[in-house]
Amino acid sequence: MSAEITVRFWAGAQRAAGHESETIAADSLADLREILAARPALTAICAAASLLVDGQQASENTVLHAGAVVDVLPPFAGG
Repeated sequence: MSAEITVRFWAGAQRAAGHESETIAADSLADLREILAARPALTAICAAASLLVDGQQASENTVLHAGAVVDVLPPFAGG
């Protein structure tokens, strides 16, 4: 059974998603990226975004636990 997680969208990802956060069921970070990328407004963002799990960088094969918070961070310009 997939874990219920909170996905928080930042900057351009938030504008594309149309909201700040939502609850999604996903097994892994790769699974979540696939779910989000299936939405036309988020396809390009998901291809380049960093995904943090509970504030930490994680690999695509990271297994998500119930209650995890995943931040979707699009690339930021500047330095």
